[in-house]
Amino acid sequence: MSDSPLFFERLNRRAFLGASALGAASVALSACTTTDVVTPPPVAAPPPPSESAFGAAASMYAARVDEGYQLPAIPVDKLDPKFVRQIVSDPTGEKAGTIVVDTSEHFLYLVRGGGEAIRYGVSLGKAGFGWTGSAVVQARKKWPVWTPPPEMIQRRPELAKYKDGMPPGPQSPLGARALYLFRDGKDTMYRLHGTPEWDSIGKNASSGCVRFMNQDIIDLYSRVNGVAQVYVRPNLSAAGKMTAVSNRTAEPIDAGVPRDAEILK
Repeated sequence: MSDSPLFFERLNRRAFLGASALGAASVALSACTTTDVVTPPPVAAPPPPSESAFGAAASMYAARVDEGYQLPAIPVDKLDPKFVRQIVSDPTGEKAGTIVVDTSEHFLYLVRGGGEAIRYGVSLGKAGFGWTGSAVVQARKKWPVWTPPPEMIQRRPELAKYKDGMPPGPQSPLGARALYLFRDGKDTMYRLHGTPEWDSIGKNASSGCVRFMNQDIIDLYSRVNGVAQVYVRPNLSAAGKMTAVSNRTAEPIDAGVPRDAEILK
């Protein structure tokens, strides 16, 4: 059976615009030497946290078979390295097991304790679908069925064939895993879920849900057992945290907003 839209906190509904373009600059350095001086070999840079903690990125995002479904490889050479899964110093200050989304950076942190967190790159809500606030993971599902809501079918009649659900698989908009976000015991209709659109990571492209590369949502799913606290914050500065705290009062969803909520069966 399908989930029914209920209530969630309507918090800071606004557009989270795509990340601004990044530039890069390099500075060439030269040095003078004599025949009496031996220039020491360059010191190799330490491997990025993702390699030391999880192995090489190419292995992390390699093609794999999961629950009988064939997942394609992610072209890691086309990924911004900052969105590769890695262990970092915890910037959240939350207790172990807490999930924190930083919407300004398109990062999701799973706090490990001991001053560390696992950081994942994510895609967030496009214009009109962004939100901040708190929820809890209260249910999980492997390879969920995706059912487009009536509002989406009205705008995209070609999706009518999925009105009873799109079978799970690598092309499903919900990907390999979904974690349900609840508020006060009610389904918010928002999810942490996988996506075949790996190139949307780091962008504002979803309908309010938090999207992951499929290999990453499989990893997060394996680490979240039972109810987990989730905070979605405009940033991780002190001001951003205070804004999130002040906006934790639940409000009803505006029924007039044509959300494309990913419904699970």
